[in-house]
Amino acid sequence: MIRFLALLVALLALAPAGAHTRSESHTSWLVDGSSVHLTVSLPDAEARRITHDGRPPNDPQLISYLAPKVGVASGDAPCTSAIKPRAVAAASGYRRVEFLFACPSAKALVLRFAAFFELVPTHVDLAQIQTPSGDFVEQVLTSDQQTIEMDGANGSGLESAGFLTFVKMGVMHIFTGVDHMSFLLGLVLISRRFRDLAFVITGFTLGHSLTLALAVTGVIRPHAEFIDALVALTIALIGVENIAVQARRPGLLALWTGGVLVAMAALRLGGIGLLPPLLLIGAGLFSANYLMVSGHVRDAGRLRLVVTLIFGLIHGFGFAADLLNEAIPRAQLAELLVGFNLGVEIGQLTVVSVLSGSVVLLRRMKLTLPRPMVVDVCAAGLVAIGTYWFVGRSF
Repeated sequence: MIRFLALLVALLALAPAGAHTRSESHTSWLVDGSSVHLTVSLPDAEARRITHDGRPPNDPQLISYLAPKVGVASGDAPCTSAIKPRAVAAASGYRRVEFLFACPSAKALVLRFAAFFELVPTHVDLAQIQTPSGDFVEQVLTSDQQTIEMDGANGSGLESAGFLTFVKMGVMHIFTGVDHMSFLLGLVLISRRFRDLAFVITGFTLGHSLTLALAVTGVIRPHAEFIDALVALTIALIGVENIAVQARRPGLLALWTGGVLVAMAALRLGGIGLLPPLLLIGAGLFSANYLMVSGHVRDAGRLRLVVTLIFGLIHGFGFAADLLNEAIPRAQLAELLVGFNLGVEIGQLTVVSVLSGSVVLLRRMKLTLPRPMVVDVCAAGLVAIGTYWFVGRSF
C-alpha cells in the first residue's frame, strides 16, 4: 500500500506549479470582405512551450512557429499573407502577434488555428470573430476542431453542446486537474472510517457547487491567480492536518503554518509576491486555528464537513475557470451547471473509489504496512507538492 500511494504522490509531484491552469490562447479574427486580420494573444508560459530550454522565445522565433500553423482559405484556395507577420505590444505577461491575409474571394472562408495542439493535446484556443456585418461570434478551437467555417460560425462553441458534453467537461476537469486529485488523496488519508469520508465529500460537494454557480452566473467573479494559489494551499493544509493528527502535535504545526503565511504577507508589503497581504494574513489565521481545533477534537468528522465545505468553496471557483473563459449560452445555463457539476461528482467519486478500493484490495492481499507509516509518507508528499504549487503561484 505504501508503495502504491507513494508512487501516486511522486507522479503528482512531477506536475508543474500551474497544474490547475489549463493551456490556452486567444485569437481575434476581423473579417472585412476578402481580407482577414488576425491577432494571436498568449501568456508567456504558453510561448515558452515552443523552446526546448523553456526560455521565452524572441519575436522571430514566435512568429516562425505560429506562421505555418495559422491561416485562412477561401474554398480550396489558400489566402496569402498581405503583410509580414509582426509582434506587437501586449499586456504584461502576454505576447501578441498580428497577421493579415488577402483572399481571392470573400465566399466560403475557413479560419485555421493549429498551434500548440501538438505540444499540449488539451490546449484550447478561444476565438472571437467579427463578421463583415459587425456581429461578434465566439468559438472554442481544440485539437479535434482546428478550423472554423464562416458559413457555420453563428454561435459560441457551447451552443450546440448537449447535456452529456457538459458532464464530460466536468469529468475531464477532475481527471486533468492534478491538484484536485491531490486534494482528494488527502481526504482519503484523513478519513479513518467510511462515515468520515462521507462527511468530507459532502462538505466538499456543497462548497464547490455553491461557488461554481455563483461564478458562472456572474454573481461573483474571482481572481484566477488568487484561486489557483489557494487551491494549492488547501492541498498543503490537508497534508499538514494528516501529520498533525498522526503526531498529535497540532500546536507546533499550526504555529509554523500560520507564521509562514504571515511572513509571506510581510514580504508582499515589501513588494515581493502577488497575493494581497490581507488574504495571506486571513489564510494564516484560518490555517492556524483550523489545525489547532482539528488536533484537539476527539471525533473531527463533523468539523471536517464544515472545513471541507470552505475548501470546496475555493475549489468551486477553480472549477469555474474552465467555463468563465468561454461564451456561455444563457439559455443552457441551468443545463450546463447541472451537467458540469454531475461530471465533477462522477470524476471525484471515481478517484476516491479507486483509491479506497486499492487500499481494501491491498489489505486483503496482506500487502499493507502500518497506517501511521503510510499516512506520514503520503501526507509529507502532499505538503511538499502543495507548498511547491502555492509558492510558485504566489510569486
